[in-house]
Amino acid sequence: MAIEISNLQRTYFGRRGARDVTALEDVNFSIESGEFFGILGPNGAGKTTLVRVLSTLLTPTAGSAVVDGLDVVSHAKEVRRRVGVSFGGDRGLYDRLTARDNLQFAAELYEIHPRLQRTRIQELLQRVGLADRADDRVESFSRGMKQRLHIARSLIHEPSVLLLDEPTSGLDPVSARSVRELVREVNSSGTTVVLTTHYMFEADELCERVGVVVAGRVRRLGTPHQLKSSVQSGRTIEIDIRGDSAEIENWLTTRSDIISTDVRQYDAVNRLKIFVNVDSVLTSAEVSHRFANSGVTRAVDLEPSLEDAYVAIVEQAP
Repeated sequence: MAIEISNLQRTYFGRRGARDVTALEDVNFSIESGEFFGILGPNGAGKTTLVRVLSTLLTPTAGSAVVDGLDVVSHAKEVRRRVGVSFGGDRGLYDRLTARDNLQFAAELYEIHPRLQRTRIQELLQRVGLADRADDRVESFSRGMKQRLHIARSLIHEPSVLLLDEPTSGLDPVSARSVRELVREVNSSGTTVVLTTHYMFEADELCERVGVVVAGRVRRLGTPHQLKSSVQSGRTIEIDIRGDSAEIENWLTTRSDIISTDVRQYDAVNRLKIFVNVDSVLTSAEVSHRFANSGVTRAVDLEPSLEDAYVAIVEQAP
């Protein structure tokens, strides 16, 4: 097991009469070695606090967190050697140093033997796509390049667990895709990856399991598919119709299994969304067959998105 968290609590105690704030409360879950695990939640839910506890930057108020069999409090030094962490942004990099120098500084901190440093640094620069900018100052880098350098820095000591706190936040689509491909590659090599993100499609694409944290508690835990299924109150059928949709809409009003319908105009196409109750036997294939001569050009069954599930979980939380 890569990570085991039991009854974890972290409280920030107020000073000078300020109230105490409990950022994490009774958190319990585990992460398998080699797993790609996502942590989702609103701003202030406790995601970053959890990453900081796992990386030994914060100590728990109660409970325990164990990484690779080592308690993050009693074996903090050993845990740091097994964990790589990237909080992104501008902190943690030295702008007036080159990319190579930043990685060499990190290698010295982790006491990597000088004979290994040059090879490892060059391999990492190549891996994150910065080999051609290795000797340029970081102050000249784009946000996406800095984020890739952050990840390279977190991998310098070959950690078994990589903690990433919103690694694609604020990146343009091309840079964000580059970072996602990089962390997927890191995970495929056997490294356990823990990712916090606000991008639901990113968690759906990358993570084997996700945990939704709301107000310091894990409210739901499972695969993206399990989360989608757990909040499903019905199904959606989406139909594109060239021409008038009145015939189909009139037929739908005769059915008791229809929750609601929604029609949007896209050029010459009417896109009709049909929301049916969970027990309905109506399918996109049936609609397509029944109205084959009525301008239907496309009919598909849609499952709830991870965003749908996330919103439902957050709204249901007490």
